[in-house]
Amino acid sequence: MSTYAVYLMIGVLLMSCVGVVAQETLRDATPVSVHGPLGIHGNQIVDKNGEVVVLRGMSLFHSQWGGEYFKPEVVAWLVDDWKCQIIRVPLGVHFGGYLENPQREMEKIERVVDAALQEGVYVIVDWHAHKPEIEAAVGFFTGIAQKYGHHPNLIYETWNEPLEHHDWATVVKPYHERVVEAIRHHDPDNLIVLGTPFWSQHVDVAADDPVTGHNLAYTLHFYSGSHGEQLRERADAAMRAGVALFVTEWGTSKANGDDGVFIDESEVWLDYLSAHSISWCNWSLFDKQESSAALKPDASTQGGWDESELTQSGRFVRDVLMGTR
Repeated sequence: MSTYAVYLMIGVLLMSCVGVVAQETLRDATPVSVHGPLGIHGNQIVDKNGEVVVLRGMSLFHSQWGGEYFKPEVVAWLVDDWKCQIIRVPLGVHFGGYLENPQREMEKIERVVDAALQEGVYVIVDWHAHKPEIEAAVGFFTGIAQKYGHHPNLIYETWNEPLEHHDWATVVKPYHERVVEAIRHHDPDNLIVLGTPFWSQHVDVAADDPVTGHNLAYTLHFYSGSHGEQLRERADAAMRAGVALFVTEWGTSKANGDDGVFIDESEVWLDYLSAHSISWCNWSLFDKQESSAALKPDASTQGGWDESELTQSGRFVRDVLMGTR
């Protein structure tokens, strides 16, 4: 064999090896390995390189009612099959939740957080309540920050949905200030998302009087059958005021979680979120008999769902997450 032929063969082998390594690297890449710690620059969420990042994923259901889906197998399927980059894990606070059963509910949250760390995706730990429970929230988030705050995967959502009578200046903002202080004592940098008045819709009110601190975003929630241009105008005003928004919960239904799936209106919202580089989680990964649920009743609690186990909403959102719609 000539010297040229030998060199040619070596070159082909080297290129083949490079290709295999590149494929393995691409396969092993995860959202967190690519983007790293998240931060805020202006009114945008950015990654470790200062580049705007948009995350899309699913929210689980209230932990005290939907806990059978708080499993590593479910998280793995959402990541591998649905291509979720982020999972939201709602800690049910009232109605038999964390306040009455703290250890049981904490174990559910930790199972999902541990699974998200294993899968290399981001995870929102959501204090899912409508009433302010400051001392309990401080204690909970202190424990979460101590255990997980050194992981860039973690995002805190300090109050899911303040109600219409919870004034921003006198109730909601002081609550967030206390909880943010407790988190920052143990975790100085990870992203914190702050709930806003009127079921996390009055983001403009919060933006006019923001909480002092860094890497703070504000919660925007919508349901496509109930909320439209008026709420988007509030979001526009908040972003003009300079705050970053995160849609930690949105549904394809009406605000009650039921009464139809509004595909056209959902697509208008998704186009809006994409145009403004706003991250989102869809509500919800559960088998409740209602329009916003992604799973049909009695769907497997181990993941691995086929089309027959998905609702109209579940099929639509999965297609969006997979980029096939």
